[in-house]
Amino acid sequence: MPIEFKRSSAVFRDVISVEEAEGLLEWLQRKPGAKVDLASCSHLHTANLQVLMTARPTISGWPENAQLRAWLETALNPGA
Repeated sequence: MPIEFKRSSAVFRDVISVEEAEGLLEWLQRKPGAKVDLASCSHLHTANLQVLMTARPTISGWPENAQLRAWLETALNPGA
């Protein structure tokens, strides 16, 4: 399973495709204040990025891949 949904956090693993976007959006809408762990994510489809940009969850772990991390940090922390 690419996204493991826990009580108050979502753990992204490997490739997160467009198919996960709707479920992610629904889960984040039900879980305000949720955290997202991207540490094990190797690819994130832009539909999921848009969900994250809109929902603005706390990111508890950034991807190990430096390029993906830089891209996501820029998109998800625009004022940093």
